[in-house]
Amino acid sequence: MTIDRRRFLVAGGLAAAPLACRAGPRPAPAPGPASASPPGGPAAPAAPAADLAAAEKVLGVSYSDSERALMADAIEAQLDMVRARRALELPVDLAPALTFDPVLPGAALPPVRGQLRWQRRPATAVPRDEADIAYAPVGVLHGWLRRRALTSEALTDLYLARLRAHGPALECVVTLAEDLAREQARRADAELRRGRVRGPLHGIPYGLKDLLDTRGLATTWGAEPYRARVPDRDAAVVERLAEAGAVLVAKLTLGELAMGDIWFGGRTRNPWNREEGSSGSSAGSAAAVAAGLVGFAIGTETLGSIVSPCCRCGTTGLRPTFGRVSRAGAMPLCWSLDKIGPITRAVEDAAMVMAAIHGRDDRDPVTRSRPFGFVAGRSVRGRRIGYRRAWFEGERATPADAAALAALGRLGAELVEIELPDLPYGSLVPILLAEAAASFEELTLSGRDDQLAWQDADGWPNTFRAARFISAVDLVQADRLRRRVMEEIGRLMAGLDAIVSPPRDDLLIATNFTGHPSLTLRAGLVERRTRTSYGDDSEAPDGPRHQVPRCVTLWGRLYDETTLLEIGHALEESLSVAGARPPLG
Repeated sequence: MTIDRRRFLVAGGLAAAPLACRAGPRPAPAPGPASASPPGGPAAPAAPAADLAAAEKVLGVSYSDSERALMADAIEAQLDMVRARRALELPVDLAPALTFDPVLPGAALPPVRGQLRWQRRPATAVPRDEADIAYAPVGVLHGWLRRRALTSEALTDLYLARLRAHGPALECVVTLAEDLAREQARRADAELRRGRVRGPLHGIPYGLKDLLDTRGLATTWGAEPYRARVPDRDAAVVERLAEAGAVLVAKLTLGELAMGDIWFGGRTRNPWNREEGSSGSSAGSAAAVAAGLVGFAIGTETLGSIVSPCCRCGTTGLRPTFGRVSRAGAMPLCWSLDKIGPITRAVEDAAMVMAAIHGRDDRDPVTRSRPFGFVAGRSVRGRRIGYRRAWFEGERATPADAAALAALGRLGAELVEIELPDLPYGSLVPILLAEAAASFEELTLSGRDDQLAWQDADGWPNTFRAARFISAVDLVQADRLRRRVMEEIGRLMAGLDAIVSPPRDDLLIATNFTGHPSLTLRAGLVERRTRTSYGDDSEAPDGPRHQVPRCVTLWGRLYDETTLLEIGHALEESLSVAGARPPLG
């Protein structure tokens, strides 16, 4: 599941923008963060008619000569306002005054069930094979730690050793947090010896996508310009995981500035086939979890950054409802889309992490307080699950897709054929492009975007430049389309408990912009040749085939992660494919 960015740019009417961006002169690099003087020197005279005519071609409009003459002074006045704003430095964590709310006025949210009941597991001996320990579910690891059959310090050393052994080949680790990890592990062991159990994550080592702040530990955003960035406060998610007793062992890679799998240190690899990337942008989180290098990891998603690498690496990814988890201390890419969620090897593990990180936070104004629950083993009989037969029988369908659909039927779910509203979902993408370009405006105007590793037409530098040609009017119209999509998806979901599908761009885009949650999990293994890029799922024309995971995604109702996880847990148990391991060598 990956995003064809060029197709989205064309669909959004921006195909001409990259050429226009390259044709103009680049501003001279500024000496500091945000220059007090406007790029390009003092204010220029009012725009001549020829310049306006050229700009019209980029914006897809056409005016007469007399209309251009009338516009010139007005445009210059608008530019004066922009210059005055640019002279004021806006910190990157300053959110816009307008905030997105996924809940439409008058919409009814599903009933809340806040009960937590984990799977009952028999007491088992700790395996002699360290790989069997490393790949064990969080619930099993917790049982060993709670009975003191295993210490958190020993488990932490095991994962640190695996990170050192396999991290370089997978290019999935930015920073090992060895000193902090051992300190947290010793504290967890001391508390567990005293009988204090903070919950199922107590003493469990985890990895963190390196766009979440860690006090005194570099948080690089995967990008060369921020490689030496060291925050002075932990992100809210890091604070909540510390309260849960989890042990941070590594900062894991992301595609630079949260796109793709290319970062300043290389390209994160898929453990199932190291000739291909792990997709992104939560590239290192998915790769490290799939390879058994951490107990679980934290990822983020704006438009596919949890779903996509989980599909590629065969991990479980929960993308919560927008506003479920605080983004305070996270790199802001798109304020109205960014979400934080767990990446794990099992569905119940994702529920355990979600129970620790969700909730209201005053540092993030979009968060709201809603209870969260999960009951392992709850029946899905009678659950109404939407699907389209063509998704599971089409040219790109696999036997694993059909197996997942059949398993839901055997479990007693009511499978309901649906039609996805026929709307231009790709035309929502300019919202993301404009917000991202605003977040990293200083990088563009200073010329420091030249330091980024990905410099082709689909990379951030070119995308940020092109986004400046999205008109304010078109942005407002895209936002109005977003409201229409919210209404339509809300009506579709009203009669369902979930939708199930193989990888789908239309559902991925629509539900990200509406804020609905999703759960991606492994459905089986398939034979595939190496996939050639993160933005295209097509295979190389020749070469060996590799056994790689195939995932399905459950798309759910707002703030109803509980139902998604309970359906996903039942499906995972029925399919019995979650335990397969990649060939690390």
